[in-house]
Formats: sequence, C-alpha cells, structure tokens
Amino acid sequence: MRKRLRKRLVLILFLLVSLGTAKDRFQAASPIHLDRDGERWAERTLRKLSLEEKVGQLFMVRARVEFYNVASPDYRQLRENMRKYHIGSFLVTVTAEGPFLYRNQPYEAAMLANSLQRDSELPLIFAADFERGLYMRLNGTTGFPHAMAFGATGNKDYAFAFGKITAEEARAIGIHWNFYPNADLNSNPANPIINTRSFGEEPRQVSELVNAYIAGARGAGMLTTVKHFPGHGDTDADTHLALARVGTTREHLESIELVPFRNAINAGVDAVMVAHVTVPALEPDPNRVATVSRNVITGLLKQQLGFNGIVITDAMDMNGLMRLFPSETPAASAGRAAVEAIKAGNDMILIPSDLDGAYNGVLAAVRRGEIPETQIDASVLKLLRAKAAVGLHRGRFVDIDAMSSLIARPENLAVAKRVAEDAVTLVRYTGQFLPLRPSGTTAPALAYKNTEETRNRVVAIVFSDDVRSDSGRVFERQLKLRLPDANVLFVDSRTAAGAAPVVLEAVRQAQTVLAAVYVIPSAGRTVRAGGAMKASVALSDVPAALLSSVLQQAGERTMLLAMGNPYLAADFPAVQNYLCTFSNEPVSETSAVKALFGEITIKGRLPVTIPDVAVRGSGLDRVANSR
Repeated sequence: MRKRLRKRLVLILFLLVSLGTAKDRFQAASPIHLDRDGERWAERTLRKLSLEEKVGQLFMVRARVEFYNVASPDYRQLRENMRKYHIGSFLVTVTAEGPFLYRNQPYEAAMLANSLQRDSELPLIFAADFERGLYMRLNGTTGFPHAMAFGATGNKDYAFAFGKITAEEARAIGIHWNFYPNADLNSNPANPIINTRSFGEEPRQVSELVNAYIAGARGAGMLTTVKHFPGHGDTDADTHLALARVGTTREHLESIELVPFRNAINAGVDAVMVAHVTVPALEPDPNRVATVSRNVITGLLKQQLGFNGIVITDAMDMNGLMRLFPSETPAASAGRAAVEAIKAGNDMILIPSDLDGAYNGVLAAVRRGEIPETQIDASVLKLLRAKAAVGLHRGRFVDIDAMSSLIARPENLAVAKRVAEDAVTLVRYTGQFLPLRPSGTTAPALAYKNTEETRNRVVAIVFSDDVRSDSGRVFERQLKLRLPDANVLFVDSRTAAGAAPVVLEAVRQAQTVLAAVYVIPSAGRTVRAGGAMKASVALSDVPAALLSSVLQQAGERTMLLAMGNPYLAADFPAVQNYLCTFSNEPVSETSAVKALFGEITIKGRLPVTIPDVAVRGSGLDRVANSR
C-alpha cells in the first residue's frame, strides 16, 4: 500500500515538474472561453492581491516595439514602472513622428512580450491598435485596407476573415486584445479623425461588418473592443487636439449611433472603449465628456444596454480630455481625471498622461472612500477573467519557432488583396482613356545604372502630407512596372507652390493625368485651410489650389484617385473622373493601378454619401479586360 502511494506521489511530482508553471509554458490560442478552471484562477488571484496591486491592474501603458537589451535604460524603465505600479497590461505600439510611423518587426514584438512576461509576477495582457491588421505597426505581416474599404465591398465574409487572420497573427506574437472594430457611423463628411476608420454610415451594414469581425477574431482567440462609445462619427473635431461634441437628439442616438454598439454587445464583444466627446443629450454638464460621465457609462452602457464586459477609456493623455482637468501639476490633473473615469464606471485607464499621478490619485481615492474597494475588485476580476479567457493562466510565453508558419501566410495575403480589389469604386467617369495600356518593360539594367526614360504621355501626381513618406511609393512602382516611361511627380504642402509650373507643364503635354491624393485620418493631423490651421482630412490650401488648376486645365483626361478620404471630390467641383480605394495601404495602391489598367473588375459601392457628388450605394461597374 505504501509502495503504491509512494509511486503515485513520485508520478504526480514528475508530471508537475514536466508541465512546469504557467509562467514557463507557451501560450496556446483557442476561441475566447472562460472555463471553470479559469474562473477559479481569477477569483483565487484576486483574493491574493493587495489594494496597491489591484489598483495597478486597472492601468494600461505603452510598450514600444524595438530591440531592447534587458539591461538598457529603456527596458529597465519599463520593468521598473511595471513593478512599482503593479501594471497588468501593456499597449503595444511603435514610434511615430508626425506622418512617419516607424514599423518594426514581429520577432521584436514577440521578444518584448516574452521579456516583460518573464519579469512580471502576474501574467500580462498585451493589447494593440491593429485597425488594419498587424501591418499597421509591424512589417512582414498581413496588411488590410481601412475599414471603409470593407464597407465598399459589402461582404461580411471579408470582415470575418479580417478578424480571424488578425487574431491568428496577433496571438502568434503574444498580443491578446485588439482595440477594434470601429462601430462609429461616419455620418459627418467633415469628421477629421474617424472617416475611413469607419465601415460606413448605415447602421445595419456597419453592424453586420462589426459583428462578423468580432466572430472571426474571438474564434481565433483575440479579445475585441468596439469604439468609440457612444459614437464619434458625427463630430467635426479631433479629440487628440480639442473637445468634440455630438449634438444629436437622444432619439437620433438610439436609432442611429447606438445601433452598432447594441448589436456588438449582443454579439459578445469583450470590451467597449469610451470616447472623449460631449453628448448633451446624455450628459448635460458641458465639461463632462463621455469618458468621465456616469450617465453615459453606468446609466446607458451598463444599465440600459446591459453591457457586463470591460469598459476602457480612450487614451487619457488626449487634449480633448485633459483640458477639462486643469491643475497646478500634471500629476494632479492625471490623478483627478483617472478618479473621475473610475467613478463613472470605467474598468481600465488607458495611457494616463502621468502614470504616477493617476495611480496614486486612484489609490488615495479608494483609501478615503471616494471609490469603493468593491468596485475596484469587480473591475480587477473582469480583467483577470479576460486573462484566463485567453489562456494566460496556463501559459504566458510566445513560441518564437512557430511564428514563421503563422504570420503572413500566402492565403491570408491573398484575402487582403481580394478585399482591396473588390473595394475599388468608380464614382464618376466621363472620359475614354480607361483602361490604360501597358507599354512593355525595360530591359534589366546593371546595378547602379539607371537607363529609364521619362515621358509625359501619362503623368501621375502624388499629393501627400510629406513627400518623404511612403505615400505613393507602391503606386509609383506598380505604375512603372506597366508604363516605365510614366512621369511620376510628388508634391506636398511645402513643395506644391514651387513645383506648380513643372507639374502644370507636364499636365499640358499629357494624354492622361492621374492625380492620386493620400489623405487619411490620423491623430493630431492639421492642415492650413482658409489661412488657419485646423484638424482635417482635406488637402491643405496650396496643394488643393494646384489640384484645382490641374482639373481646370485637363479635367476630361484626369482621373482623381482618392487614396483614403472619399469625401475629397466634394472640394473639387471640376472633377469629371473619380475613383476611390478608401485606403492608402500597399494592397490598395496596387489595386488602384490594376483597376486603371483593366486587370480587375471594378464593382465597389460607396458606403457613405459624398455631398453634391454621389449617394451611398453609388458606383460604376467596369469589367476586367479579357486579356
């Protein structure tokens, strides 16, 4: 009897050693599901946490993807903040400077996740803004067009595949939570920050695409988030810069803006991100944005809509919020903002403007009874359950060896390509110059020897925020593969005035002119319009004047290509030929060129109305060349 018992104990010990702890094991992605084992882990873990540790779990801070030596000052600072403030989650991002986004590599993202997981007492949850797939931040991954391109296809199967593929690649590098999909209805053409990030303007279609994305992502093991509650589409301000106002009635909100959010909640979305917008119909205090409004979060979202998942703020360092919390010190401002956000009903504070001030502000508020500790416990339990639902209690590390078979699979790249191609929408066409005809290719040249000649038969003008950016580079390469002698000119707000004589002379000589305009919504983007700087997705004054001159001089032989903002044509009444891709991503640039040369069928439909140009659902069909 004793021998059998001894053997059984030895076997149990052997199994425990061979299995190791959750901290030692690889993650295994599977559909989002909280089983009884995960529930027990979450409840047991909560009971072990001190108040300081529980408050720390409510904060998510940035972790920029780059190579770190673990002894470097930057990594040591990350680790120190994680330990000092008991941080339980990180937002994975990359360095950005104005229009320049410095994408990094998936291997570096995975190594960063592994390093931080190794140095954390509790398993960490990693989130990201992968609104266009991982390629939005990381090279060598699958890149999809903007959301509005999906609306132009009208195909919810594409949205499902989008969610599934993004989830598979995200989980392969250790990211468990996407701040997506976007449930905003872009009903305001002047909206400077939503625009192509929205699937469209019609509640039913947007709801179908949002729900399809949620199903695809959750089935592949990624937590999902609908944003920006209660709707950021009918605004004309960028909350990164200023206060935005949703001025509609309560009835309008119920029948329009809230519809996709309500449907997403019914579809099982894991989290809701709240916007820094004022909504007088819901919150009478003009100085209380939705993020810090108990009426909006507890009253509407939780009680009326019945949402029981994670409520997370939009980034708390945005000016649209912080201007409402003036104080003598940044720490005091951040602390008060975080306290008000928690009191309103948020479970998680995203990127506080001052981590020390926000953390200690919330901690002090709990200690003095302004925030009940029971509320903190409820929020932390939600977050621990989310960690268990993605399997972090069983394994927290990324299997680096598996990444090369999971990321950028050829079949996934093909899906992204099909979406971009099906999204191309021809809004106006009165000319006779399509399809363009390729003129062959040049013979291979020796290295460092360029024998290419440029002529003005086809002139392409690329308008962008900065000629040094990537905007238009794929478009140029694809065009020159088909027309090696095409003349491609790049202009921005700094060069447009000086380049105007050269551009207009080339246009005068050209048989066909392609004006490709790259304007997309981006945080903090401002342009000079009417002599003043303002947030906008329009062209700034000088490039806009040049484009107007091009259209006046050669409107009948000019194709205006909106490589992003589809409302562009409303600013140029002279436009006769207009094509939209709704996106500036490489797959969309390639699809635009294919459409111009008749290599693909053009069949997209506008998911939004362009004032004085075309209504939602418009689009001209062109069948691909039989060749």
